[in-house]
Order: sequence, then C-alpha cells, then structure tokens
Amino acid sequence: MKPKTGMIAGLANPTRFLTLVGRVMPFMIAITLILFAVGLYLSLTSEGDYQQGNTVRIMYIHVPAAWLSMMCYMVMAAAALGTLVWRHPLADVAHKAAAPIGAAFTFLALLTGSLWGKPMWGAWWVWDARLTSVFILFLMYLGIIALNRAVDEPQRAARLSAILILIGVINIPIIKFSVDWWNTLHQPASVIRLDGPTIDPVFLWPLAVMALAYSFAFFTMHLAAMRNEIYRRRVAAMRRIAASRVEDAMRPQPREQE
Repeated sequence: MKPKTGMIAGLANPTRFLTLVGRVMPFMIAITLILFAVGLYLSLTSEGDYQQGNTVRIMYIHVPAAWLSMMCYMVMAAAALGTLVWRHPLADVAHKAAAPIGAAFTFLALLTGSLWGKPMWGAWWVWDARLTSVFILFLMYLGIIALNRAVDEPQRAARLSAILILIGVINIPIIKFSVDWWNTLHQPASVIRLDGPTIDPVFLWPLAVMALAYSFAFFTMHLAAMRNEIYRRRVAAMRRIAASRVEDAMRPQPREQE
C-alpha cells in the first residue's frame, strides 16, 4: 500500500501543477472577466458622492489595487517561508512570479491615488505616512525583481529573495495602521473594520465586486506566471544539457597508446 499524498505535496511535482493550471485557467479567466464586467458596470452606474461627485469613482480602481498590493506581498511571504523552511520545490517559483504582479498593483495604487489626491487634497503627492509606506512597498517589489535577475544561480537567488521578502513584511502593518498611528491626510479605514464598514452600501457593493475581480485577476495572472517560469526553467535546463553535450563532443579525445 502506498501512502496517500496530500494535495500540497502532490503539487510539488511541476508536471502535476502544470496539469492543474491547464484545467483551472479557462474557468479563472472567465470568472475574472465576468466580475470585471459586473464591477465596472456597477462602478459607472452608481451614484456620485455628495462631496466628491464623480471623482469618487476612482475609488473602485484605487482601493482594490491598494488591497492587492499588500495581499500579493503576503502571498510572497508565505512562499518565502516555503522556500526557507519547507523547501517546497515551487515556493521560489511562486514568489518570483508574484513580484512583477505585485509591483504593477502597487504602481496602479500610487498612480490612481495621485489622480484622486489632486482634486481632494490639492496636490498630486504628499509625504503622508500611508503614501510613503506604499511607495516603500513599491521599491521593495522592484528590489526583489532586480535581485532575482541579478543572481544567475536560481537556488541562491531564491534564498536571498526569500530573506528580503520576509524582512519587508514589517512594512505591511505599517501601511495598514499608519492612518491610526499618525496624523495623516489619508482617510482611515472605512471597509475592513472591527465594528463593520462605515461606507454607504451604494459604494460598498461596486467596491466589493471590483475587489473580488482584482483578486481573481491576481490569482489568474499568478498561476500563468508560475507556469511560464516553470517552462522557462525547463528550457534553460535543456539548453545547459545541450551546451554540455556539445562541449564534450568538441573536447579532444586522448590518444590511445600504441
């Protein structure tokens, strides 16, 4: 009798993981597109704010992007633990594939926040505690991407990136609670609160659908990026083997003694 293999352990096999991705990817893409269609429709047809007017619609792009910028980093942190502690074969693939996606979400959050801040605060950018900590998060993403590309040895790059990711986790609670710890221009949390959301349902429902759409978009892109990284590593391994064979074939053979 063979021992039963858990789902996570089974997915440690890249071939099984690629098979699973191939099966779920069409459904993930379809759900993502449907959620974005519904979310954008609700966002564009909902009422404007009595103070901000139609400018409030930036919220439906900005807020989910800000949430996903932090969620993506926590996914990377979990994968970093998998690399350093459990040495899961796909853990380094996961955090390497997630870094560019997280950087894109963070950049989108900074960009839309700037567009929202100009009419509300009268400035494109202020060195507010929330804005500054999110900007540091963006720099962390860029640093992790640069580190992965600078180190040629995949295993060494994975370990160094995992350490850097875990060090950067300290910034996530700073982003979350910066509006509570310091006097900032950024408004305090109005959705994820212990006493419940304070935002009106007119705005909450479109925001919730858009957040769900962003989440499915992230996981869809993450799975696709992991699949591409596995294929890239396989191609690189085959090229190394081919180069080694060519080198062995061109190496002069020792002459036999007469």
